Amino acid sequence: MKRYHVIVEGRVQGVGFRGFCQAEALGENLTGSVRNMENGMVEIFIQGEPDGIDRFLTAIQNGNRWIRVDDITIKEIPVDPSEKKFKTSYSYGWY
Repeated sequence: MKRYHVIVEGRVQGVGFRGFCQAEALGENLTGSVRNMENGMVEIFIQGEPDGIDRFLTAIQNGNRWIRVDDITIKEIPVDPSEKKFKTSYSYGWY
């Protein structure tokens, strides 16, 4: 089990990127969260088995015809054993 903090830069707001992340995470049985940041980037916390995380990260870097990832920062962080699902925030911050 691994957990990462990911910051994604590019055309990632207003193009369905958070929903795309959620679908990919659920498909790989991963937990975590995704939210838009005020600076136009997207923040993701992703947790699960390393192979699933690798496939998730590859999928979001490739995007789709609307999504364009220009840069991605990935940092390993401690696992959160209490996390049970993948959440999407639909506003800035965690309200």
